[in-house]
Amino acid sequence: MNLGLTGRVALVTGASKGLGRGIAAALAAEGARVAITSRSPERIEATGTEIGAALAVAHDAADLDGVDGLVGRVEDELGPVDVLVTNTGGPPPGPDALGFAREQWEQAYRTLVLFPLALVESVIPGMRERRFGRIVNVSSTAVREPIDSLMLSNAHRNATLAAFKTIARQVARDGVTLNTLLTGRIATDRILDMGGSREAAEEAAAQEVPAGRLGTVEEYAAVAAFLCSQAASYVTGAAIPVDGGLLRSLP
Repeated sequence: MNLGLTGRVALVTGASKGLGRGIAAALAAEGARVAITSRSPERIEATGTEIGAALAVAHDAADLDGVDGLVGRVEDELGPVDVLVTNTGGPPPGPDALGFAREQWEQAYRTLVLFPLALVESVIPGMRERRFGRIVNVSSTAVREPIDSLMLSNAHRNATLAAFKTIARQVARDGVTLNTLLTGRIATDRILDMGGSREAAEEAAAQEVPAGRLGTVEEYAAVAAFLCSQAASYVTGAAIPVDGGLLRSLP
């Protein structure tokens, strides 16, 4: 299938590794001109070279004031942003749901809610004017079934999901879509670390995930790339699990 992404400008955040890197690589392979960001200048430059990104920029998700400058740089060097993928790393886990400091709550709110929305606010006027835009947020199955150790993620990712749904309804007539991916157990460093080891994470997935295994970053990125495509023009406001059947809930 031709996804119609050749020449499109895509901005992917949190792209030095894991899901963000995989999505950026998939978009680049489809012919998009991809700009990628992460906090580490060294890692993002190396990733840019490896995947053939058109632009690699160091940017911290906590830096809300720098969002317009980031988008401005991408548009100055590559052109107007057609595709935005908002990916931010998960906040720290903890066994006690009430054991997080106020500063941790505030940091999670900045990175999981305010940062994605600041990016959306920056790119969406141009998308509406050009009558094309694709925005995808990398989220978690925790918005449907809270995960005991991920209190901060459980709370804040739901806020962003609701915001994306609300905005999607307002801009659908302008050819702009906003969708959310609900990430299950994909073989990223975070999942392997939370599992204790690759072997333990794979064993748990074999027992608990209906597909009987961890998902791959490439499988996940393929879904994201489709949502960024011309072909996905009638899919908006959706929350789509990529989880091997893990979720039990109906909505």
